[in-house]
Amino acid sequence: MGAEKLPAEFIGVKFSCDEDFAEIIIAELSELGYNSMMETEEGVEGYIEIEKFSEQDVKDLAAKYAELTSISYSIEEVERKNWNEDWEKNYDPIIVEDKCLVRATFHKIDKKYPYEIIITPKMSFGTGHHATTYLMLKNQMELDHKGKRVLDAGCGTAILAIMASKLGAKEVVAYDIDSWSIENAPENVALNQCDNVSVFGGTIESLQLEGKFDIILANINKNVLLDEIKHYQTYLPEGGILILSGFYDSDDQDLENEASKYGFRLLGNSSRNYWSSLVFEKR
Repeated sequence: MGAEKLPAEFIGVKFSCDEDFAEIIIAELSELGYNSMMETEEGVEGYIEIEKFSEQDVKDLAAKYAELTSISYSIEEVERKNWNEDWEKNYDPIIVEDKCLVRATFHKIDKKYPYEIIITPKMSFGTGHHATTYLMLKNQMELDHKGKRVLDAGCGTAILAIMASKLGAKEVVAYDIDSWSIENAPENVALNQCDNVSVFGGTIESLQLEGKFDIILANINKNVLLDEIKHYQTYLPEGGILILSGFYDSDDQDLENEASKYGFRLLGNSSRNYWSSLVFEKR
């Protein structure tokens, strides 16, 4: 008798599209709630919990860009597996400003950098937004973290939380709603020996966090940020810093307008490959 097949936990959607449209498809999937995406030689792969999957969303997405690029897709049910094998084939290290290296455990890098973050990549790493990760880390390295209390909102693999710890933060609190992130982030925190980082499962509303934070980091998609800015401001004292990314530079004005409603002043903005990051100070 053969082994019983485990029930599928995720739906995987594989898009075939022109390389120039890969990051656009990744952004669209992020908006639809996909919690893991990566570029491939053919285009993009995205994964979503089976209960959240909508085939109509996929059809609509393909139709939206059908006149702009050759695009097709396939859908499959996916069981838990050794995701490291996939990431090893598709994920390259990130080097930020020649100061910070983000690498997976299987990467062997001879050159030494002032900061090094090592991760065990699972589905939670697959935001596909290497540009936004780059921008967030760049902004962090330009900001004084010493003795500060930091919040990493929607932490994913906890890369930003780990960076905050390495930059001298006194305490770092990280949270996410993604089950893969909640499993993966503590592993990465331990791997980087960041004893002052705590990881929680939930949302900024459900967790009812205590106290104020000097810095809040949020690399999430535009719609979530627009909804949560009002909550971020309640956890920041006057002079507190909010760093955002996870959206296109064409979305900057919408986020600036929303942030200004809650007493935030724009300190700076930067972009990379059409992705953007904004730095605010609470007035």
